[in-house]
Amino acid sequence: MPMKTLDALELDGKRVLVRVDYNVPLEDGVVSDDTRIVASLPTIRNLLSRNASVILMSHFGRPKGVDDKFRLAPIVPVLEKALGQGVQYISSKPASAETAQALQSLKPGQVALLENVRFESGEEKNDPELNRALAALGDAFVLDAFGSAHRAHSSVSGVAGLLPHAAGFLLEKEVSQLSKLLNDAVQPYAVILGGAKVSDKIAVIENLLPRVQTMLIGGAMAFTFIKAMGGKIGKSLVEDDKLDLARDILAKAKARGVNLLIPTDMVIAQEFKEHAENKVVPAGEIPDDWMGLDIGPASTAAYIAALQGAKTVFWNGPMGVFEMKPFDTGTFALAKAVADLSATAFTVVGGGDSVAAINDSGNAPKIGHISTGGGASLELLEGKTLPGVAALE
Repeated sequence: MPMKTLDALELDGKRVLVRVDYNVPLEDGVVSDDTRIVASLPTIRNLLSRNASVILMSHFGRPKGVDDKFRLAPIVPVLEKALGQGVQYISSKPASAETAQALQSLKPGQVALLENVRFESGEEKNDPELNRALAALGDAFVLDAFGSAHRAHSSVSGVAGLLPHAAGFLLEKEVSQLSKLLNDAVQPYAVILGGAKVSDKIAVIENLLPRVQTMLIGGAMAFTFIKAMGGKIGKSLVEDDKLDLARDILAKAKARGVNLLIPTDMVIAQEFKEHAENKVVPAGEIPDDWMGLDIGPASTAAYIAALQGAKTVFWNGPMGVFEMKPFDTGTFALAKAVADLSATAFTVVGGGDSVAAINDSGNAPKIGHISTGGGASLELLEGKTLPGVAALE
C-alpha cells in the first residue's frame, strides 16, 4: 500500500502535529547547516495555507533526560527567518501539562516548536502512554522526518496510529526518489560506497550487487578488502572479523559480472592530522607505521573512468578523510565527477558525510537528489520497510 499524502487530510482549523528532523549541526550554539530546516518548509507552508496550526516535533542529539545542551532554542531564529514568520517555542517537556496549556492559544496560521522529544524517557521505547499524550496535542499527524523514519519511536510511528495521518512532502519525495534505485534504475547503474566500516554497508552491498554494473569501494572500508586480498595496510583502519565477508563479496561480484573496484593506490601519512607528511604508495604496500587516509590519483582516475556512461549513480560515504587537507582530493574529485554526470544520469547522494562532502565541494546544486537521511536511506536500500513509512500506509 502507498503512503497517505497531505491531500488525504482535512485541515481547516485543525492542529497538525508534524514530526520534522531538526537534528542539525551546531557550532558555538549556532546552527551551521540549515539544510534540514529548509527542507521542512514546503510541508509547513502547505499546512498553513490550508488554515491549520502547526505543532513541530523533533529530536536533537542523544540526551539522557532533560539536558540544556540539547534544547531546540537555537533552531528558532533560523526557522523564523526561513519561514518568514514567528514561531512559538515551548521549552517544557513535550508531553507535559505545561506544553498542553501553552498550546491552547495557538491559532490557525501559527507555528509552535516543541522541546526535544528525546527529553521524554518513553520516546525511544515507543511508549504507549507517551504516544497518547503527544497525540492529544493535535487533530492530525504528519511525518516529514525522513532522517528518523527508520526508528520506531513515539514521535515517528507511535502517534501515527492514534490520529489521521499522512506523509509530508519531504518524506514522500525521499521514498519516491530512493525507491528508483531499487525498483526501476536506468542502466548502466553505478554505486560508490565509502566510509569507515564494511559492516555498516554489508546489507546495502548485498542488496545492490544484483542490480548494478559497477561498484566502487573507498574510504577506510577499502582496507578490509585490501587486507582480504593479501595486501599490507600498515596501521590503517580495518575490520579483521570481516575479512571472509570481504572475500565473499568479491567472489559474488565476480560471479555476477559486476565491475567491483578496490583502490590500487593510497595517499598515506604517519599521523592522523591535517597537512601531515604524506606520500602515494600502492594500496597493498603500506608500511607498518603509516596509514591510508585517501584514495590515490591512479584510483581516482580509474573510478572517474568507470563512472562514464552511467545512467544511475548512487553515492554513500567519502573516499577518505575529506575534512582534512590534503586528504580531501579523492572525495572532491568523485563529487565533481558525479555532479558532471547529472546532466545525463539520475544521481543520488545519501548519508551525512557524503552530503557534507558534496556541499563542501560546491557541487550540491547539480546533484539529482540529496537525501536528508543517512541511516534511513541505507535501510531503505537494504530493502527494509521503515517503521515510520509503514505507519503511514
